Amino acid sequence: MTYCLAIALDKGLVFASDSRTHAGVDNINTYRKMHSFIWEKDRLLVLLSAGNLATTQAVVRRLEAEAKNDKHEGVTLKNANSISEAAEYVGRISREIQNYQQGLVKQQSSFNVGASFIFGGQIQGSTPELYQIYPEGNFIGASPEHPFLQIGETKYGKPILDRIVKSNTSLEDAARAALVSLDSTIRSNLSVGPPIDLLIYEKDSLCNETQINLKLNHPYLAGLRKQWNTGLRRVFDELPRFDWESKP
Repeated sequence: MTYCLAIALDKGLVFASDSRTHAGVDNINTYRKMHSFIWEKDRLLVLLSAGNLATTQAVVRRLEAEAKNDKHEGVTLKNANSISEAAEYVGRISREIQNYQQGLVKQQSSFNVGASFIFGGQIQGSTPELYQIYPEGNFIGASPEHPFLQIGETKYGKPILDRIVKSNTSLEDAARAALVSLDSTIRSNLSVGPPIDLLIYEKDSLCNETQINLKLNHPYLAGLRKQWNTGLRRVFDELPRFDWESKP
């Protein structure tokens, strides 16, 4: 399992992901789930992945190879005219690879080769966009009413996003909310773990992104975790008392 999220804001985009993969408690590894594709001053695209690791890695390799092949016919990440066209292309590649992977394990009908993605960014001349791509290849977009998208182990980190994140939230506040969302999930689910990748993209900067990698004991992440826990405890202690608690 994994946990990835992205937020579409008036001022840009925020992407965050964990790095843990596992096939049982005795087989835990670390793989990056965030992949960026950058063509300076033309486009910045980011892909977050969850699901079968063989499928997601094959999708990323295919996207990279076709983008580098100037003789490739058809849509690639490098020449797509819009983020939605690129998202449709990613979904198609994902379906093709899943079908191929399923053919290799056809004798194991219960084996899950599915993969989900969050894909977004900005192409010169257009506005930033954000999409969630399902294993079937179809996709939905973020909106001002629902500015964040999640894949993987989503339930533990959703409350903070519901309460804090709006389309007019600042990039920095959204990034902090994303880190708290990830840290809350890490605390409650052993299948999600650091390092955490965080990418902050400012609208219209076209490739001028801020990207950091936070290991478990990184000073900023440790400080954020401690202050969040302390703050929650303080707010809890200040909740209204029951009537009978104030009686002599």
